[in-house]
Amino acid sequence: MFKDIIIAVTPSEVCDCAADTAFGFAQRFEANLHLVHVVGLAQGWGQMRHLEASGETDRIKNEIAEFYKDKLKGIPNHTISVLPGIPHNEILRIARRDNADLIIMGPHTKEYEERRSKMWGMAGSTLERVAQKARCPVMIVTKQTPYGEQSFQELVVATDFSEQSECAVGYGAQMARHYKSTLTIFHCIEEMDLSQPEFIRRSEAAKERMRTQFEPLIRGMKSVQFECFEGKPAMEILKLSRMHQAGLVLMAHHSTERDPEKAYLGSVVAQVALNSTCPTLSINRHFDLRCGMMYDQTGGVADKGKVAEPA
Repeated sequence: MFKDIIIAVTPSEVCDCAADTAFGFAQRFEANLHLVHVVGLAQGWGQMRHLEASGETDRIKNEIAEFYKDKLKGIPNHTISVLPGIPHNEILRIARRDNADLIIMGPHTKEYEERRSKMWGMAGSTLERVAQKARCPVMIVTKQTPYGEQSFQELVVATDFSEQSECAVGYGAQMARHYKSTLTIFHCIEEMDLSQPEFIRRSEAAKERMRTQFEPLIRGMKSVQFECFEGKPAMEILKLSRMHQAGLVLMAHHSTERDPEKAYLGSVVAQVALNSTCPTLSINRHFDLRCGMMYDQTGGVADKGKVAEPA
């Protein structure tokens, strides 16, 4: 399913949750795994050009190799890169170069994770910038998940009916078919204090719109549910994912905001990812699973290696 995976790492326990997920996927799918560490502002711009010549990049690379040596034994197709630059730019560049089909990330420091959980308005993190601009899906893992096999029996996809969130629904449907999962498609009504009759009316209208708009993507699937809550999107997505004991939440990164700087501010993806008990997958563009078998729009199996086009 995943053939080329990028994992952003540091040689410390901070990245353990995300790294373990990446190692598990790489082993299960016999994928190529690229561990990337970007030496950024903490070392100072003036020192960047001296890092390679001084041997500092090799030292950090050896630290990473030593820290993960036991877990990397079962992953023959892995590489480690340490390079100076702006972290999100370098991660995105390597993902494009390697034609990656998944980027896995976690919070970069425990202090950062704690601050973000309390201050959802912080802006401009590497995690958010990668999630917003990546061509492939970005999985954000901030809590420990079972090592190795992950079945994802319950998938939740949040939608605001935008083009980007439709891409998330399409990818979620592909994953649900692959894992034979239950797929719950969710929409949040952000207006507060609606009367009960008005909420019921809007909720039913939203569910009908989900059935109609996403019918070509979920055609032939039997385990699909539609849910609609009222409230703040991040809180309601978290509530629903816990109710359904979801193994994965899929969504688009702040899909309705045109201004990229405003999109960093308290993005719903960041709020969900850093507070969710399960991984969060950000998808902004149409992307197909690279499985041995693809699925056509009726739920049947398409030709091996052939990407199924949307109806």
